[in-house]
Amino acid sequence: MTSQTLKPCAYCTLPEIKNREIAHNDLAWAFPTNIPITPGHTLISPIRCAKTLSDLTTEERLAVLDLADQVMNALKKIYGVEGFNCAWNQEKLAGQSVPHFHLHIIPRKEGDTGLLGYDPRSMLYRTGDREPTSEQELLKVRDNIKSAL
Repeated sequence: MTSQTLKPCAYCTLPEIKNREIAHNDLAWAFPTNIPITPGHTLISPIRCAKTLSDLTTEERLAVLDLADQVMNALKKIYGVEGFNCAWNQEKLAGQSVPHFHLHIIPRKEGDTGLLGYDPRSMLYRTGDREPTSEQELLKVRDNIKSAL
């Protein structure tokens, strides 16, 4: 593992993203994505701007997973979730659009229209069939999930 720290990215600098924070611990934080696959689609990132999984320290990895577990429990309470797709894109070629590691937590339940197959490409690439969610709606999602933690 390296301890590479990058220049601050959108996750580190944009106030509207910081304002979406659902929860955090000492080393990681959670926030809703602006183009969700299903309601409650949340990203978990280390606080430190590190690009890939291999750039994270062991402690950061554990912090990301601990927060993911908490968010998944909250999503079960709020949305009646029955399962999850959890994934990350690593490097630009694999679809990583923000150079800051982020784990996608995608809530699933019977009848949702999020992913119709389980090919990772159909799940992780933005196919143009999803519109960006308004900032106001993202803040409602943030508040709903925060209330369940």
